[in-house]
Amino acid sequence: MTTSKRVAVITGGASGIGRETSLHFARKGDRVVVADFNEAGGLETVEQIVKEGGEAIFVKVDVSKQEEVDALVDKAVEAYGRIDVMFNNAGIGGAGPVLDQNMDLYHRTIAINQHGVAYGIMAAGRKMRELGIKGIIINTASVFGFLASPGTFAYHATKGAVIMMSKSAALDLSPHGIRVVAVAPGAVDTPIIQGYKDNGMLDSMRAKVMGGELTKPEALAKTVYLISLDEAEAINGSVVMADQGYASFK
Repeated sequence: MTTSKRVAVITGGASGIGRETSLHFARKGDRVVVADFNEAGGLETVEQIVKEGGEAIFVKVDVSKQEEVDALVDKAVEAYGRIDVMFNNAGIGGAGPVLDQNMDLYHRTIAINQHGVAYGIMAAGRKMRELGIKGIIINTASVFGFLASPGTFAYHATKGAVIMMSKSAALDLSPHGIRVVAVAPGAVDTPIIQGYKDNGMLDSMRAKVMGGELTKPEALAKTVYLISLDEAEAINGSVVMADQGYASFK
């Protein structure tokens, strides 16, 4: 795998971490497949990449449906001939305390945040194995896969699952030269986090990170890119804490 003209598939690419990661990979010379259920936002990301001279296409996908994730990977290979990086980043907040769950939201959170990552690992892993590509699969976990916070029962469950799925998949895919890594952001300034500003959680999060400010999505994009490089080949089956000290300072 070279560092130029790789193909990176990025879910949740319409906004937040996914958009900034799509832009960063493209600026580094990689071809990007921007995937999201939000078609308008995804097309905006592609438009910005193309405007800057990069290469990208948009694929609309509901990551909670395995057949759509399989089709996403197939479309990436149809368009660009290969897949080197799969960033399973799409997710939703899924707020609600354990005894007051909105069960529709509970199941939707599990379907997107957990099953969506599993489908992405499977689809990308199979295609990389088929093509003989020693690629990397990166999954968005969270500090909340380790730390509990009030009112986010389902979200915690999914991010804990992402951590263990990443470790297990890394073990299974290592004979094929495919790395699997989870990245655990802390308080990142994304639409999900902004949804908590009215209940005081945002101020609490700011107090727990270095510098007292939310992490910018651009910082996470750079971290994901660095993990994807061959120079980071020793990082495998790991959880990279990209949280500006959130877990350490708690």
